[in-house]
Amino acid sequence: MINELDTVVLTRDIGEHGLERGDVGAVVHRYADGGAFEVEFVTAEGSTVALLTLSARDIRPVGRNDLLHVRELMPA
Repeated sequence: MINELDTVVLTRDIGEHGLERGDVGAVVHRYADGGAFEVEFVTAEGSTVALLTLSARDIRPVGRNDLLHVRELMPA
C-alpha cells in the first residue's frame, strides 16, 4: 500500500514533464480510494520539477533492492 510521504518510483515516461520511468518522487497526497496520488518530483537541489496526479498504475513503492542514480533533467 502506498501512503502519504512514501517515496515512489515512476513506472512510465511522462515526456511532457521530462520525467522517465524509474524517476523517484514523494507522495504528498493519497486520495481516499487509494487509486490516485499527488506525487512531487524534485531535482537533487530541491527544486520542484512536477507535481502530478498519478494513478496506482503509474507508480510503485521503492523496493529494498532498488538502486538510486542521478541523471540530468532534459528540458521537456
